[in-house]
Amino acid sequence: MTGSETELLLKGYGLTTAEFIYRMPDYQNVLNSFVWQDYDLAPDYPRLFRFIEFWQSEIEGPLHAVRFTHRKLIAANEWRNVVGEIRLH
Repeated sequence: MTGSETELLLKGYGLTTAEFIYRMPDYQNVLNSFVWQDYDLAPDYPRLFRFIEFWQSEIEGPLHAVRFTHRKLIAANEWRNVVGEIRLH
């Protein structure tokens, strides 16, 4: 992902936060949690699903549950183009 956070937000990205509940590899009855956060595109969430695929192939702790939320930080009605600036001394 390239560009500043503002550029990403203007392109439609939003902040996605996911909580992964997983079983400890050596103690299957023990659940642990991991919080992941990145800018992603709703409704397909390509970065989130790529991370889930990475987890399933590379990390030994099997996933029990995944909860996530997505917040678009800049909405169309919150952005306006400023054409001029007036300075007061």
